[in-house]
Amino acid sequence: MVRSDARENRARILQVARDAFAEDGGVSMNQIAQRAGVGPGTLYRNFPTREALVLAVYQHEVDRLVGSVTELLATLPPLDALREWTTDLVAAMRKKHGLGDALSPSAHQAIAEQTYGPVIAAITELLDAGKRDGIIRADADPRDFLQLTGALWRATLGPEDRSPSMLALILDGLTAHRQR
Repeated sequence: MVRSDARENRARILQVARDAFAEDGGVSMNQIAQRAGVGPGTLYRNFPTREALVLAVYQHEVDRLVGSVTELLATLPPLDALREWTTDLVAAMRKKHGLGDALSPSAHQAIAEQTYGPVIAAITELLDAGKRDGIIRADADPRDFLQLTGALWRATLGPEDRSPSMLALILDGLTAHRQR
């Protein structure tokens, strides 16, 4: 059983690391420990390497994202839930890209394999809700959707964020067109 203070330290380290990596991918482990208000021993006991910390930050973000689907579908129509979730996904993809410099190629591969299934399951749940409502095409495939959204995080590079208009095009392509 993990003590509550140990859980709180771990959660605080993850939060601080997420924010710190977003600001500066080169932030040191010691700086993260300092910002989290823990000693280096506590940080390294939880995350023995920088790569372990980066992977945990990314996994935490994916878990949060995947876990948000049920609430989104409970509060929004399926297409709006898909739009909001995808906007969040794109933000997570940007963070992963920003964290990428700190990961080895094998770590990139491991995290991709580890998160692919849960992300596809989340997209499936969102698409299926829209299919049941008749708003999303019956042939919409979650793998295709994920592939298309991969271009969205790149659309923010440069002077203008093109991702909202690109997402609108993707969602329009998913919309079921009724015979008139």
